[in-house]
Amino acid sequence: MVALARALAVRPVSAVRKARAGVVRMRRAVSRSPRSLFLRELMAQPLAVGAICASSPYLAARMAALVDLADEGWVVELGGGTGVITAALLAHGVPAARLAVVEQSDRLAAHLRQRFPAIQVLHGDAAELPALLARLDGADGPVRVRHIVSGLPLLSIPAPARQRILQAGAQVLAPGGRLLQFTYALHGPSPWQQAGLVCQRRERVLANLPPARVDVLAHAPSA
Repeated sequence: MVALARALAVRPVSAVRKARAGVVRMRRAVSRSPRSLFLRELMAQPLAVGAICASSPYLAARMAALVDLADEGWVVELGGGTGVITAALLAHGVPAARLAVVEQSDRLAAHLRQRFPAIQVLHGDAAELPALLARLDGADGPVRVRHIVSGLPLLSIPAPARQRILQAGAQVLAPGGRLLQFTYALHGPSPWQQAGLVCQRRERVLANLPPARVDVLAHAPSA
């Protein structure tokens, strides 16, 4: 009887411990998830993150599909976030060896390095893009950027900082290259046009929440 009583007393304690361990594992998994990381960064840096919600895989796939794989040179992503667009670019066929992602947040940059160890993650401000690209492994001169894929919330960034980003992006984009930008503003010109780029085409992605617009821009053709 004494042994039975002891066994009955131990079982509830053991069950409670297992339940607590399960809760701890669940909290760790949630805290490490990309969506949770995105929300924490949105609360910590609302102007830097800027989006109501992370871009959807469908929006990311539409942007990646606009990258011409036949073009040699670097593909540079601005504002890597949790890696939704990065993953789409790699799935589209962009070689990891010529994909660089710029991310200003310490935590998000660390997350990107862990998730995509084969690409180069440049931790810094997109306004310093020429200097950041000079830090690329193997860069021994000006880096030839054929595509810039931007998830930056340009309309949420203060005008002086935004203008520096626009000028930096236009400066490094090679002649004949493409710049892809998504925005939740479905009407109006792209901010990149203020840096002299010309909008070649745009399309709406209604499947995203909220609906988004993708602009394709390039340098104006030389006379």
